[in-house]
Amino acid sequence: MKRGWLTLAALLFATPAAAAPLQNFLYMGQDEIEGYLPLLDRPDIQGVQILYIWKNLEPQKGVYDFSMIEHDLAIARAHHKQFWLQVQDRSFRPEARWYPGYILNDPEYGGGIARQYDDRGGKEVPAGWVVRQWDPAVRARYQALIAALAKQFDGRILGFNGEESAMDVGKENPPAGYSCDAYFEASQENILFARAAFKRSHVVQYVNFWPCGWKDANGYMSRFFAFAAANRIGVGGPDIVPNQRWQMANSYPFIHAWQNKVPIVAMAIQEPTLEYINPVTKRPFTRDEFINFAIDYLGVDIIFWAPTAPWLAGR
Repeated sequence: MKRGWLTLAALLFATPAAAAPLQNFLYMGQDEIEGYLPLLDRPDIQGVQILYIWKNLEPQKGVYDFSMIEHDLAIARAHHKQFWLQVQDRSFRPEARWYPGYILNDPEYGGGIARQYDDRGGKEVPAGWVVRQWDPAVRARYQALIAALAKQFDGRILGFNGEESAMDVGKENPPAGYSCDAYFEASQENILFARAAFKRSHVVQYVNFWPCGWKDANGYMSRFFAFAAANRIGVGGPDIVPNQRWQMANSYPFIHAWQNKVPIVAMAIQEPTLEYINPVTKRPFTRDEFINFAIDYLGVDIIFWAPTAPWLAGR
């Protein structure tokens, strides 16, 4: 660990310095905070990360409703906790089309989203949706949302993060206009836009895998981390799994190498992560195993914990 946990400004502009204690946040979806107040009140929980869907934040084109965020932020503040914001630009279930109607229906946006797939034994199986960020018209609307969020919440929240870099639109019939390069460049453009919009709050890009980027193919990993460090963008990811071989072939070595060159490292331990088995003990990873790897190898500053983590239930 490399920087003191002081004020928001100190976090944003500090140079690598003294070690600071790891910060534990709860991770949850919108409409859930009131159900977790006993956990939020724990002295070893410093904040909450809440995920919101685009559809609820922009019910009509250019008309924003952030009342849900204001409600949750007020609760966090009343409980003397920090607040972290994430907006979902993808989903992981075929029925989850959580996007503004105009994005889906206006021909200008080409349907607005593309189907995601899982590869199961060489067969592509529908597995949710992803916003067509490689389409300039769609990307402009997403950036307009970020600008509106920053106008209302910059400096009032600790941080904002973009969704994970991993996604798969399939190889058999890729969507119109899509290419791996276009997706990579759109991801960089979006997070750079967010960095410029949020001048006082942290901005983090989740990076785990890039399409067409396995083991730094096309230089996507190395290029992105250099880009992040140069532009004061934090990094992280949706999963901390100690020494997980797929991650070790992709983002983990880069997070390790760049941890002292980016402003902050913020990573999650979500519900599926809790089910991973330690190959040595043949049991699920323990809290200490997660934390030791997060601190010693990844240099994590904040962990966003699923409320179902056993240690939060006293197990």
